[in-house]
Amino acid sequence: MASLGELERSVMEVLWNSDADVSANELRDALVLRPDSSGRAVATTTVLTVLSRLERKGFVTRSRDQRPHRYRALLSREEHTAELMHEVLDRSSDRDAALARFVGTVSDREAATLRRLLDELAHH
Repeated sequence: MASLGELERSVMEVLWNSDADVSANELRDALVLRPDSSGRAVATTTVLTVLSRLERKGFVTRSRDQRPHRYRALLSREEHTAELMHEVLDRSSDRDAALARFVGTVSDREAATLRRLLDELAHH
């Protein structure tokens, strides 16, 4: 899975937070309103370029049934995060050591969640 640049991440955040497909103009407007945004306007052509890159990378899909085209994320934020975690593990020369190091850094609440999820997996 390809990594995301800063503007690509910002666009994906808007898409992940949206309940509906979004046009490039709606994305442009949402980017300016984001609390962590610089407040600078982003050109619609820039947003379209980013969307095109995200579509090629397999992050978004475009609905061509209407004009303007509407975009949505192909994977949820959680699915994307899981893909990134798998990608990092796949690059590790020692997956067990990497997992052990990771598990050693999680909070008690996260450890409880991992135990519960692994127990559920074992019982299916």
